[in-house]
Amino acid sequence: VCRSNKSPWVCLTCSSVHCGRYVNGHAKKHYEDAQIPVTNHKKTEKQEKVQHTVCMDCSSYSTYCYRCDDFVVNDTKLGLVQKVREHLQNLENSAFTSDRHRKRKLLENSSLNSKLLKVNGSTTALCATGLRNLGNTCFMNAILQSLSNIQQFCCYFKELPAVELRNGKTAGRRTYHTRSQGDNNVSLVEEFRKTLCALWQGSQTAFSPESLFYVVWKIMPNFRGYQQQDAHEFMRYLLDHLHLELQGGFNGVSRSVILQENTSLTAGSKCCINGASTVVTAIFGGILQNEVNCLICGTESRKFDPFLDLSLDIPSQFRNKRTKNQENGPMCTLRDCLRSFTDLEELDETELYMCHKCKKKQKSTKKFWIQKLPKVLCLHLKRFHWTAYLRNKVDTYVEFPLRGLDMKCYLLEPENSGPESCLYDLAAVVVHHGSGVGSGHYTAYAAHEGRWFHFNDSTVTLTDEETVVKAKAYILFYVERQAKSGSDKL
Repeated sequence: VCRSNKSPWVCLTCSSVHCGRYVNGHAKKHYEDAQIPVTNHKKTEKQEKVQHTVCMDCSSYSTYCYRCDDFVVNDTKLGLVQKVREHLQNLENSAFTSDRHRKRKLLENSSLNSKLLKVNGSTTALCATGLRNLGNTCFMNAILQSLSNIQQFCCYFKELPAVELRNGKTAGRRTYHTRSQGDNNVSLVEEFRKTLCALWQGSQTAFSPESLFYVVWKIMPNFRGYQQQDAHEFMRYLLDHLHLELQGGFNGVSRSVILQENTSLTAGSKCCINGASTVVTAIFGGILQNEVNCLICGTESRKFDPFLDLSLDIPSQFRNKRTKNQENGPMCTLRDCLRSFTDLEELDETELYMCHKCKKKQKSTKKFWIQKLPKVLCLHLKRFHWTAYLRNKVDTYVEFPLRGLDMKCYLLEPENSGPESCLYDLAAVVVHHGSGVGSGHYTAYAAHEGRWFHFNDSTVTLTDEETVVKAKAYILFYVERQAKSGSDKL
């Protein structure tokens, strides 16, 4: 109707193609126009079939029902939705093949590469590769692109030797998995390694993380289906499962032995979560000291908790501020969120502390200190919170520094740290666009060799620092600043 080629949605009843709800909404209008006026409460089966209520996003293959006003993950008994999805994928793959041949011809006849950019007068290659959306998988893509730009972490996996997954008939040949296969011999580490290797190769075609997503479905049941998921929850599951698998064997060699050979990672990395240290805990692992004081007898209780990331509340006084330029009161900063996390607080009635001296639950105070900072500090801003009936989003803009985040004042023993050991520089930031955790869209900004990129599924664009700092961050990845040698200091 509007000739738009953005976000095409196909009606699964009549195969008409219209623009989606986030463009001009003609797919919704098609549904409304096709409604049959029903006088009785009882609807016949024939009337049900011609309602034109279900359509599919031709880009992400996710299915949407206008009657439910939500994405749906179930299928018909005959699996018709999956058949449509596979048909669209075949069409797209054949289009990609012909497009690849056409691009190759153009490149042969022209010296100009579409991924060459002029930076500071010289021509450089835009080598970043996007990740295809496999059906509301932007939550996964944003995390993968962020982790791929944390050099120490990424390089460790890329340097691991390849593991060929073999089974019976395909022994000796590379095995490619699809979600329909029932192979139990899967390796999250191996598929994660392949995905990281595929990024930053200069490929003009977005990489499809199909095999990795298959393994995710296999070992993380929470993420099965095509509904939108929480990027932070996915990151935690991913890191935990990588950590567990890395503690196992690798081509007959213990992963922990491989890690111990890398002295730069093991130095001072004694933070272990569920067993031996791995690259996950060596880079993301820190330690918190949880201090609880009984207000009746003054007994103090301390315990140490390892962490891979810190989840920070956005203080309640800032929750009504939605934009950076709003002038009603002071702007919320990352320091405000960190201070709220570490400040002394009195526990409420539902969290009474069992005092060993008083022998009963008493009123008490709690305070967090950071006993050990990680090499990569991952900060998760709690933007989603439960009300009586639903999960709301806190859309407040939180100001965060690109360079020089100083964590010294949150340390338990700041006097034992060096002058630059507590300074962190931003490496990546994940942003959630939209209103709810089960909807919306995730993208990521990340720095690579001094330049900032915006990763929006298969699309990767160069961006600038001004755009990055305006983002409403959901997850921030800060990398510890390396201490300069004496000759480098001013």
